[in-house]
Parts: sequence; structure tokens; C-alpha cells
Amino acid sequence: MTDFAQLLTERSETITNQWIEAVSSDRQIQSTENLSRTAIRDHIPHVLKALATVLSHKQDSDIATIAQASLQHGTLRAEQGFDPAEITREYHLLRSTILSTLRTDLLQGTPEELFRAMSLINAVVDTAIAQCFKSYMQERLRELEQLQNQLTLTNQELNRLIRASQENLAMLAHELKTPLNSIIGYSDLFLRQQRQSEMRDTVASLEHIERVLRNGRKLLRLINDVLELSRCDAGRMTLQLAETDVDAIIASVLETVHPLADSRGLELVMDCNLAPKQVTVDSLRLQQILTNLVSNAIRYTVTGSVTIYARSIGSSEWEVSVTDTGIGIPPDDQTRIFDPFVQLRSSESLVASDGTGLGLAIVARLVNLMQGRISLTSQVGIGTTVTVVLPIEVRQPEDATASTV
Repeated sequence: MTDFAQLLTERSETITNQWIEAVSSDRQIQSTENLSRTAIRDHIPHVLKALATVLSHKQDSDIATIAQASLQHGTLRAEQGFDPAEITREYHLLRSTILSTLRTDLLQGTPEELFRAMSLINAVVDTAIAQCFKSYMQERLRELEQLQNQLTLTNQELNRLIRASQENLAMLAHELKTPLNSIIGYSDLFLRQQRQSEMRDTVASLEHIERVLRNGRKLLRLINDVLELSRCDAGRMTLQLAETDVDAIIASVLETVHPLADSRGLELVMDCNLAPKQVTVDSLRLQQILTNLVSNAIRYTVTGSVTIYARSIGSSEWEVSVTDTGIGIPPDDQTRIFDPFVQLRSSESLVASDGTGLGLAIVARLVNLMQGRISLTSQVGIGTTVTVVLPIEVRQPEDATASTV
């Protein structure tokens, strides 16, 4: 009698490594792009160990271990940003890898042994998927409740700012309306069903939760940008000035936006050969400026590249420019591109922008705060260059308050 349990135990490490390679290279599982092998590996060895006990004729089925391992896996995958389809794909690859590795030995067993082994392998993988989805949904619901708490905490300050200034109120209300209605409707449905224990672990339910979280994150991002803009305009922002390595800051920005550029097939180029080595700036605000500019360039570029170029200008100033090969900006829009809530609209085949229309307005105010200037040149269909000129040594504004953000 073939001992499939022993075979599985002996080849567990081989199956795990082959599965990691399959998941890493599978283009349908994009969430693994920035994960280490250890992070991808997660609980899979525990599932294989439990499967070995199920296949054994001498031991009781270790369903409890499978359930616990898969519950932990679902929680982790939710934290790592996986979507339900990617998790399903993971387990499909696990099933295929197990059967491929044991194929020769399975075929050497009797028909009864083959049928039993195949049935048990399928049953264990199906159990693991069900448990994984259960904890995945629980983690998403926990995140939803946390998101609601964050929205509640920011609501008072948002209301105060709206009462203090009516400018852009109509536009703000319009931007808030769509994600807020979605959050209110779906949150009420999910939480009511949860209290009544009527929610089912279905892919449709998970997709609805993802929609709520996506809209909630968009709303929080919009609120945070509004608060940032208001603080800039109110002069409530001070600078944390320090000697800063220009190359290191730009390299950090490119590392942050690299996944976004890769997803669109764009090349990122860094040219800092003529840049000053050290400048005195608020490094966090400089990184915020550059990240906004590069992300914006990527968002409106279909093919080609995005280049960051930095150089010294005399002995007291330096400049950094972001150039893209994107759709360009019509002349009429160039005069208002740094105004709040301005977003480009194009008939070209671009992915929908999830921006708030406040990024460039915030950038312009931060540049001004650091005694710099910002300019833009653009040609429709050719591309855009945004240039920021800053002092080599930024000084703290004389009228800065003690408030920081």
C-alpha cells in the first residue's frame, strides 16, 4: 500500500518552494510583486503537514490545524492588500503543485488509493479556502470599522474649516458625495448583517466590502488633502529644516512610485549628475512635492518615460524638474493647473484618475513656503515638464507659528 502521507511529508519543502515560484511569477497575483519569499510562504507548510495527517491511515484528520493556518493566512493576505480572486488563485496553484509533485506516485497506487488521495487533497484545499475567506472577510470588516472611526475623528475639524471658509465648498461637497453615499449605504448593510449573523462568505460580499474600503480610503485622502491645503493657506505650517542629500531623496521618491510606473509600463529615469550634494530643506516636504509631481506625471502618461532631472543654478539656487511623455496640458488649463480641485480630463484611453485635484495646489503652496517657485511647460500629445526652483539653503519663515503638521 502506497504511503501518500509519508511521500507528502518528504516532499513538503519541494512543494512549498515550487508553489512560491508559481505564485511569484503568476501575473494574475500582482499583490506579490513587493513581497519577500517568506511573506508569500506564510502558512502553506502547516497546511501541507495537516494534509499529510489526513492522508495517513494511522492518524486522525488534522482539520483544526488547516483551519487555524488558513484563518491566519486570510488575515495576513487582507493586510497585504490581496483581493479575493488572488487568494483563490493561490490555492488553485497549491492544488496543482501538490498533484504535479505526487503525480507519478499517485499513478502507481491502486485505483482505490488514487481516488481516496485525490478526494482528500481536494477536500483539504477547499476547507483551507473557506477558512481563509472567513478570516479575510473578518479583517476587512475590522478595517471598515476602523475607517469609520477615522472619518468620525476628522469630521469635527472638517466642519470647522468649512464654516471658516466657503471657498470651494460646492466643489468639495460634490467630491465627497459619491464615496460618502457608497460608504454609508454599504457600511449600514454590512454591519446590520453582521449583527444579525446573516452575512455569507461569498466572493460577492467580499467585492462589496472592497468597494466600501476603496471609497473610504478615497474620502479620507480627500479630507486629508483639504486639511493640508487649509493649513498651508492659514500659515499654520512650519518647516523642519536640515541638511538633506538630494540624490537620496530623489531615489526614495522613485522607489515609492516604481510599482505605479511598472503597472503602466513606463520607464523611470533619474539624472542628478549636476545636482548639489547637500541642500538645507524640509526633507519630508521636499519628498512630498516630488512624489506628487512624479505620481501625477505617471498618471497622465500612456507610454514612454518619466524623468527627474536636478541641477545647481549658480551658488544660491537649485532646480528639480519632472518631465513626462504624456498627454500634455491644453494652454487654457495651464494657467489654472495649480488651483484646487483642477483635474485634467482627456478623451484618450487613460485609466480613471483617483486623485483629489488638490495635489498640485498643495505642491505650489509648499514650494512657496520654502521660498521657491514653480513653473510648467507643456504641449498636447507630447508631454509636460514641471520645474521647481529652491534656495540651496531654505530659511524658516519669520511669521511661522509654532504649529506643525
